Amino acid sequence: MPTPPASTIFLPGALIAAALAALALATPAFADPGDVVARVDSDQADFKAVVVAEGLEFPWSLAFLPGGDILVTERGGNLRIVRAGALDPAPIPHGLDLRAVGQGGLLDVALHPDFAANRLVYLSYAKRHGVRQAGAALARGTLNADATALDDVATIFESGHRSTGRHFGGRLAWAPDGTLFLTLGDGGSHADDAQDPGNHWGTVVRLAADGTPAPGAPFADAAGALPEVWSYGHRNPQGAAIQPETGELWTHEHGARGGDEINIPRPGANHGWPAATYGIDYSGRPVTPYTARPGMAEPTWYWRPSIAPSGMAFYQGDAFPEWNGDLFVGALKFQQLQRFEVDGDHVIGLEVLLADFGERIRDVRSGPDGFLYLTTDSQNGRIIRLEPR
Repeated sequence: MPTPPASTIFLPGALIAAALAALALATPAFADPGDVVARVDSDQADFKAVVVAEGLEFPWSLAFLPGGDILVTERGGNLRIVRAGALDPAPIPHGLDLRAVGQGGLLDVALHPDFAANRLVYLSYAKRHGVRQAGAALARGTLNADATALDDVATIFESGHRSTGRHFGGRLAWAPDGTLFLTLGDGGSHADDAQDPGNHWGTVVRLAADGTPAPGAPFADAAGALPEVWSYGHRNPQGAAIQPETGELWTHEHGARGGDEINIPRPGANHGWPAATYGIDYSGRPVTPYTARPGMAEPTWYWRPSIAPSGMAFYQGDAFPEWNGDLFVGALKFQQLQRFEVDGDHVIGLEVLLADFGERIRDVRSGPDGFLYLTTDSQNGRIIRLEPR
């Protein structure tokens, strides 16, 4: 059974309502790179939030280059770089024909596990199809020696396409065996398609480094199913990370109202959407009478009310030894960072951090320097680094 809703255990509804009202009135203060914008006393590790870069247009994801530079995607389509501690004003050309509409655009960025040798960079994005439609896709290119251009860019995987502009998913996570997970949303319409592993809607796919189906797939020999599908029955998964102790993939996804959830997608698993969910439709009507059904995997955790989760990272580092192995999730709606204590497959505790920060958190990354990094989702988005106080 999944853990009960976070708010029921940790945050009474009245406190949540008061916090949201206060956040609605908050306006983030302008700060220069290097400035401390928050000092937090937390349960296990006190920290400060330091501005790394600002002036980013809806930054979606981060990837750390050897030597300390940082690649950043902007949802509008630019690939940027923080070089020697400063945001380079010139975007890195990539040549992708993307459609930045609604929730679509340039999404996740990930380096090949052997990037130091091959300099391969992977980008998930909403690929343009005609005038109105777009679909989730994965591209790969080679970052040149001085990190000023992405060469030989090619789209190596494509899903279906729709005109909704919603629910692209798009998170990437490298498995320990060198295969690549990509999360795909249900497209924002025809949700029942997520119950069919014969299409890509509402799935997690597992790919080889060249974008082809990875060997050993659960549906490799199943009639009517796609060989790259790893799990299905997802709505809009915008978080993906590998649990360092088990090597398993964890994801989180946007539900409808009250149906956001954390999952551990295992091979062939059906995660229920829309046949089973803890959420209801935005109209207030039930999506389904079932929160669980036989043969469908239940979430490891679900949120009620929804927090609109985005970004996901297991912390590993020396800067915050108390946090090692903890799971961090950003919240767009609640404008906060949540820290989960994890024991195996189970969430055993939650701490809400940066509750009065006043900015939507889009991505969360555990940096190679031992610090925790966030991106804020706004027209003047920022990269924030959490450091010990």
